[in-house]
Amino acid sequence: MKNVFAASLLLAAMCFSVGATAQEEAPAFKWQRGPATGAIAGNATIAIPEDYVFLDADETTRYVVMSQNIPSEGEQLFAPTSGDWDAYFEFSPEGYIKDNETLDPDELMASMKRSQEQSNAERRRRGWTELEMAGWHIEPRYDPQTKVLEWATILQDKGDAARQTINYNTRVLGRKGIMTVQVVASPDKFDTSLVEFKQALKGFQYKQGERYADYQAGDHVAEYGLAALVAGGAIAIGSKKGFFGMIAAFFAAAWKVIIPLFVGLGVWAKRLFGKKNEPK
Repeated sequence: MKNVFAASLLLAAMCFSVGATAQEEAPAFKWQRGPATGAIAGNATIAIPEDYVFLDADETTRYVVMSQNIPSEGEQLFAPTSGDWDAYFEFSPEGYIKDNETLDPDELMASMKRSQEQSNAERRRRGWTELEMAGWHIEPRYDPQTKVLEWATILQDKGDAARQTINYNTRVLGRKGIMTVQVVASPDKFDTSLVEFKQALKGFQYKQGERYADYQAGDHVAEYGLAALVAGGAIAIGSKKGFFGMIAAFFAAAWKVIIPLFVGLGVWAKRLFGKKNEPK
């Protein structure tokens, strides 16, 4: 996922053999293409601009599993057809989150590193490469006006620190829970991708009655606050969508061969996600 989508890269690389036409092996997904409106979890929507795509939960699960990642029930993929980044939306009905907590980046990172080791146990079971938290790219910060919590971590292959990816996370607080949004991009594309994502996120909204401001006395209130939203996501972040670690699991011996193919595979991904015909 990053310079090109992980699923696309993994499938393409698996089919790639000195000039092979990987695009002929493109998987069929039921893409919802922009301009359109995507429905998320029954309580929110996202505007899908032109040159963007969206998948429902079932199709997203197929996509995630195909790319050797651990699926999360209910998540939905939103991304540009350029293949520069992926965003995964998933609603968690945790209740109303009080937002009056101070965040300690050092304490949170220590907690996330511990959680990462738990994630690696699952990755070992599946025969995938292990990952580790290298630190913050963006320390956790909360905007009380938009009710958006965000942070970004640097993940790297445990056996080769040069193979890194940045996982950017957003939590949008709502009346009955939170919308988790994880954005994945390669380090060299991250800054540009983040600008694009934040622009696209302006098209997200909770439905009437589901917004944070719609809280009413008697609504369920979560027993934890903002810090738990950051630290609690560590296992999910580490167990999936780590592009370089993921691809290294399959191509560890041929890494130097894969690097020069990025441009060509990027073109392949654009062809896949940019098709105008309806998916099969």
